[in-house]
Amino acid sequence: MDWLFNPVADAEFEEVRNTSLSKLVRDQLLSQILSGVFAPGQALREPELVDRLKVSRVPVREALRELESSGLVVSRKHSGAYVRELSDDEVRDLYQFRALLDSHAGRIVMGLPEARRAELANALDAQTEIMDAAIRDEQPQSYYRANLQFHWLFIDYAGNKEIAKAYRELIQKLHLARLKGLSTPMHRSESNAEHKRIVQALRAAVTPADVDHLAGLLSSHVFNAYERLSRIT
Repeated sequence: MDWLFNPVADAEFEEVRNTSLSKLVRDQLLSQILSGVFAPGQALREPELVDRLKVSRVPVREALRELESSGLVVSRKHSGAYVRELSDDEVRDLYQFRALLDSHAGRIVMGLPEARRAELANALDAQTEIMDAAIRDEQPQSYYRANLQFHWLFIDYAGNKEIAKAYRELIQKLHLARLKGLSTPMHRSESNAEHKRIVQALRAAVTPADVDHLAGLLSSHVFNAYERLSRIT
């Protein structure tokens, strides 16, 4: 998930900034929004960004327009651009959409050859082990990273580019809300127990009932995550 976890280092940015300035600026701002450098509601002031990134106003303006079109930035008349703050209704709607995407990806992967499903299950097991260690060591950021990777594996193995595109945009919007939803050790433990049940279901023999069971677990997991978030907001 390079689009979420690998921000461009300052030195690298300086080195390649002339390649495609608007894209590089967009990617740099995106990574900083998703990493919390710019928080929801925070102003993205053009002069400050120009000075920070050592580029002209044009690529900054184009990058902000792209981020606005993707739903991560809002433009306010006579005020400028801000990192978007999601309303409660928007968060609910995004979780409902994510439940659909996750459950459908689960149905697709249940139709993969047995060896491919086993490969996915092993990769998922590795992520649950990382999450167990993160819970034990009280490392919420490590947990969150492995949690995102766990779910992205389903999308990746499903092999549908349109689902992947929609899922990427959705996860970017939900990023800060989901991190908050995993903010307590109890929530992380509950979440990872559900992950393990999902992997167990993936390893089952493939019958229509098994497919429905996995899809249902994935959907329920998303709604449980929304419930965990609702408990602390």
